Amino acid sequence: MIAEAVDPDGEGRAARSAASSADALPFGGLANIGYIQVVRHCNHFCGFCSNPTTPYTHDFASMKVLVDDFVARGYFGVILTGGEPSLHPELPEICAYARAQGLHVRMITNGHRLADAGFARAMADAGLQLVHVSIYSVRADVEARLRGTEGTLDRAHAALENAGRFGIEANVNCVINRLNADHLDENVKTLVARHPHIRHFVWNNLDPSMGRAEVNQDQFTPRLADFELSLARAMRFLHKSGRTFRVEKVPLCYMSDFPWASTETRKIVKGEERIVHFLDAKQTVRQTDWEHVYADACDACSLRMICGGLFDRGAGYDPAELAPVFIDRDRVVRAILDDPSDPSYRERYPSLVAWQRDFDVRIEETRARAKERAALRTTHGEMPPPELREPGAPPVGQVTERGQRLFEAKRRKEAAKAEALGVRMEKPGRD
Repeated sequence: MIAEAVDPDGEGRAARSAASSADALPFGGLANIGYIQVVRHCNHFCGFCSNPTTPYTHDFASMKVLVDDFVARGYFGVILTGGEPSLHPELPEICAYARAQGLHVRMITNGHRLADAGFARAMADAGLQLVHVSIYSVRADVEARLRGTEGTLDRAHAALENAGRFGIEANVNCVINRLNADHLDENVKTLVARHPHIRHFVWNNLDPSMGRAEVNQDQFTPRLADFELSLARAMRFLHKSGRTFRVEKVPLCYMSDFPWASTETRKIVKGEERIVHFLDAKQTVRQTDWEHVYADACDACSLRMICGGLFDRGAGYDPAELAPVFIDRDRVVRAILDDPSDPSYRERYPSLVAWQRDFDVRIEETRARAKERAALRTTHGEMPPPELREPGAPPVGQVTERGQRLFEAKRRKEAAKAEALGVRMEKPGRD
């Protein structure tokens, strides 16, 4: 589920309410929100899942340590994710604990269990403040194909209704892929009409580098041009309706009307980080660099230094689709820094000159890290990933004999489902 990672800008009514109190964030504090994968199995079977089942498991004690880690780091909040986090029997308990420590608590879910009123009430009582319900298509047949499971769309709709019923703020997030690329605008119009309480949407372009997404690129990885028009129509519709949105892993030349809505651009401008406690062999990963792949044409782009480029470690996209844009960069920066829905940067910089001074220092640090990685590539013959394992972080979960048996049983069931659906299983040994 972390493939659907949601940008923690602090957007939404709950975050604005939290930020309004004097002690919600220190002056100039960052709205960093960390991720905890509480499980790594799922009751759906998406052919493009980038975080498939592993033998690692959590109990309350091992999750509590990770919550404490975010508190010690001064984080604003935590996102409980997976796999499908609602499958963990102690999810309400860890949610309540995180809330008691002062964290803003969110969850990314496919909505299957949240469709049950009893579970939705339990999560609301535990202090869940915001839920990101993943919906890929409002066309039931497309959603079922993407989910590998029938009936998922009705459950997602029920989850959104229950969130509103029990006072949990609800957002919708969507992985852009080949099957929904042409109707992203249809999705938002249909969802807003049915669930007018939804005020925020997030799109994440498909990451073709991990899990089943890596080996099923031919079925699910879109071209950038495939979704350019429908994404633009969707953003214009939401903007006109007064709703907010974020877009992740999409270069700015494909969202030039709304560059301030780019997850990577916002993090580059604000100097934020992302920490994920992965429930696999990666363990804890801390990301501070947001630059990826660029084309020669990008050198002429006015937004080059605040654009994350093309997120493509899986060689699934064509950099030739990138093109320069000529937009006033300072207007984009100011729109981000002055965003009234963002609790982290209100009055942080009295002027663009002050921001530029800080930004220049951060860019030099980023370039220095890039040189270090280039040197490692020369030495070892390959480029290490931009995310580096965080030293000194607590262990994430454990592998037990029982967990290993359950993992092997799940893998057998998943292999049978993959064959029935005509998708390939992820490469073994990655986790």
